[in-house]
Order: sequence, then C-alpha cells, then structure tokens
Amino acid sequence: MDEKLKILVVDDDEVERMAIRRALDNSGVRMELSEVNNGHSAISALRNNKFDCAFIDYRLPDQDTLTLIKTLYSLNIKIPLVVLTSQGDEQVAVELMKVGAVDYLSKSRVSAETLAQVLRHAIRVHRAEMQAAIAYQQLRESHEQLIRKNQELERQRQQIQIQNLKLLEASRLKSQFLATMSHELRTPMNAIIGFSQILLRPKFGSLTGQQTDMVERILNNGKHLLMLVNEVLDFSRLEEGQLELKPELVDLAKIINTVVGEMSSLAEAKKLSLIINFNLQNPLIVNDPSRIKQILINLLSNAIKFTESGSIWVEAKDLPGNRVAIAVKDTGIGIASKDFKHIFEAFRQVDQSITRKYPGTGLGLAIIESLVQMMNGKIFLESELGVGSIFTIELPKQISSSNSSVPKSSVQMENQQMINSTQRLHQSPPKSNQSSNKYQKLKR
Repeated sequence: MDEKLKILVVDDDEVERMAIRRALDNSGVRMELSEVNNGHSAISALRNNKFDCAFIDYRLPDQDTLTLIKTLYSLNIKIPLVVLTSQGDEQVAVELMKVGAVDYLSKSRVSAETLAQVLRHAIRVHRAEMQAAIAYQQLRESHEQLIRKNQELERQRQQIQIQNLKLLEASRLKSQFLATMSHELRTPMNAIIGFSQILLRPKFGSLTGQQTDMVERILNNGKHLLMLVNEVLDFSRLEEGQLELKPELVDLAKIINTVVGEMSSLAEAKKLSLIINFNLQNPLIVNDPSRIKQILINLLSNAIKFTESGSIWVEAKDLPGNRVAIAVKDTGIGIASKDFKHIFEAFRQVDQSITRKYPGTGLGLAIIESLVQMMNGKIFLESELGVGSIFTIELPKQISSSNSSVPKSSVQMENQQMINSTQRLHQSPPKSNQSSNKYQKLKR
C-alpha cells in the first residue's frame, strides 16, 4: 500500500506492543502508529481520531474485547479491527469476528510479513464492506423512494379512476338529458312544421306574398331545427348503445338517386353541378336503408355547405370481397391535414368560433363514423385546402346480425338468396361503363 496509514495498537503489555511496532516498521508499510494500554483509552482515541486499522489484544485489563467491539459499533466507529490472541484463543477470536472484528492473529505468529499481510487483508475487507454498505444503503433508499413513488402513483391511479367514474356518470347523464330533451323538442317542432305546411295549402285560404314568404321561412327553419334535434338524438342513442340497425334487402342505386334528388334543390341554389356515377354490377345490398340514406344526406349536406362553386360527385362501385364503396367528392374549401384527426370528433368543427361562417352541431361526421363502424365498414378522407374533399365509405354488401344486434331471420335469409340469384343473372354483364350509363338512363 502506497498511502500512509494511521494504526492503533491496544495492548497492556509493553513488550508485545514493541514487538508489533518492530514488525510493522520492518514490513515497509508507511504508517503513523499510536499505542494505548486499555479499552477506555482505545475508545477515546478512536472517537477523537481517524484510524485505518486497530490491533486489539483479546485480554485487556479493564474490559473484555467483546464488550469493547460492541461499544465501538454502538458509537458508529467502524474501522478494521484485528484481534491479537494467545495460543488456544482462536475459537474465541472467531466469535469476536462474528460481532465485528475483521481478522485475528496469534501473537506467536507476529512477524513483518504476516502482520503486513493481515493489515492489507483487513483494510481490503473493511473497504469492501464499507462499499457494500454504501451500495446497500443507496439501494435501500432507492427502494424506499420507489415504494413512495408507487404509493403516489397508486393514489393518482385511484384519483383518476374516481374521476373516470364521475366522467362516465356525467357522460351518461348528459346523453340521457340530450335524449330526453331531443325527444321533447321533436313534438313541438313537428307541430310547427305541420301547421306551416297546412298554412301553405291553397284550400286553407290564400296568403299574400309577404305572408307566404314568412310561413316558408318558419317551415324551412323548423325543418332545419328538427334536423339538428334528430342529430343530437341519434348521437345520444349511439353513445348509449341504444341505436340498432334494421337490415333489409335494398337497392343502393335507388337510395342514392333518391337522396340526390332531395338534395338537388340545395345544390341548384348555389349553382353547383350534382353528378352521379355508378359502377355496380348488382346494386342490391342488405343494410338499413334509413341509415344509409342518413349517411348520404349528411355527406351531401356537408359537401354542398362547404362548396361555393364547382361540382359534387356521388360515386358507387363494387369492391373485392363482396363489398361496396360510396364516395362523395366536392370542389369545396377542403380540410387541412392537421385537422384530419379531429374531424370525426363529436361537437367538433374546424371553425369553433360563434361567428363561424358554416353553422351546425358538429355531430354529422361523428354520427357517420359510428354508423359505418356498426355496419362493419370503414370511412376514409382525402382533402386539400382550396381544392376539395373526398369522403369514401366501404361497406359489406350484407351486414351481419352481430353488427346490428338483430338476429338473422328467415326474411334476411331470403334476402341473401335473392342477392345470390340476382348476382347469377349478372355474371355476364356488358362493360362497366356501358352498364353504368344504361342504368343511369333507366333511372332518369
């Protein structure tokens, strides 16, 4: 060892202390040696000075070494302790090592070589024990810190769980309130619409031009308000899981033509072209016609609302895997890519301000997405600001009973048989474009 060591020798025999001093001098160890002759002096020296090692005689005049070692450890004095024993005291020395001594050495074996070897070994063992103790303490502190963090995380988890339960209850109450209010609002709104239509009938008396205009405004605003109420009611039913699909055999092309016909007046008012393109070998599908119509009305309403000039296309085509795609394309204002992830959120619109140009509840696309998911379908969005948007819906040609919560009845089985037989009749159709154009002419 190159460093200078401070060593304490505790022995009441001057001759034995001299022998240890001589052996340490001859060992070549750089040291500063201190000597005391009893246990109390040893305690005082060790409390007031820092030593690297202490050699302690097993038999001290004022107290036994076992008591001395326990006293040192009770005072948190931790240094390498080497017990010096007489012949035959080895078993006692082993017991002393169990309570804190690092090593022992028989006085009959004291020499420069053995003393240096024992000294180095004692210091190495003690330093290793100190490092292990420090590491253990750090590990213990880390463990306690982890326990505290886990307790804090558990407390936060419980708080989050409580908040989630409160939010779920609030959401349930909100949905229940919306459903109740929507239902209650529908009755007076239907009455307003009904009486407005009666007033416009000639047999109930003629109205002046100004009166007719006012009643028509009442009627149009009533219909618009009823549409908003219906959206809220449908959304609350979807949230509560109370809305069910009622699948039946329907003609998809006929539904599209009907919806486009109903929406054409809105498009004409803005001088927009409304174009239909079919590429269907067989337009028959099994689905809920009212919900398919609702999806198309919402998509077309949005397309017309957000398009100031240009055209709107409604396209339907067959897909592999007995599926069908319906797309609504417009040349409107478009949607920024950063808003794609929010566009299907309930009550969410790109412009959330109260002075926004385009009004609405912000439920249309959320309802569409929920209905498409119920039908085991997918919805895709392509859009570019200033260019336009394309909403594409992919649906199975026959929704399963699990999607609609309606058991497959004999009627549905008959519908499937009708689809299969119709598909056999269309196995050798003319080219798709010719078929499409011919079908359009028949519909018109």
